[in-house]
Amino acid sequence: MNNNDVLANSVVAHMVENDAFSKWMGIEVLEIREGYSKIKMSIREEMVNGFGIVHGGIPFSLADSAFAFACNNRNNLSVALDTSITFAKAIHPGDSLVAEAEEIHNGRSTGVYVITITNQTGQQVAMFKGTCFRTGKKLIESGSL
Repeated sequence: MNNNDVLANSVVAHMVENDAFSKWMGIEVLEIREGYSKIKMSIREEMVNGFGIVHGGIPFSLADSAFAFACNNRNNLSVALDTSITFAKAIHPGDSLVAEAEEIHNGRSTGVYVITITNQTGQQVAMFKGTCFRTGKKLIESGSL
């Protein structure tokens, strides 16, 4: 693991430690690299809407967490400017979802990421795109590595 990936993992570990919502969702970090994240979660009964399928906010939130972990892991506090999601397939309780965030653009003040969400059979269930603004503030001090 190179120094950039060590920093990326340290930043995400700090983020996860302080992220009550991602903990409630049951998100597990699978892989972190500079500008990249891969996370997973299992869908629970209380995540279902009135139509018997998973509420759209759940896969959106999973993708949003993957987006946050990917765009912040250079230790430059980044916030969402614009996000969108397209749902391709219904999600049900018991499904296991993986969100993979890939960096498309890393600029000085903005970043663009595409997050693909797949289920336990590898089918794409949603695609999320996010643009972030980089504030220039650090999330962790270099002494906490």
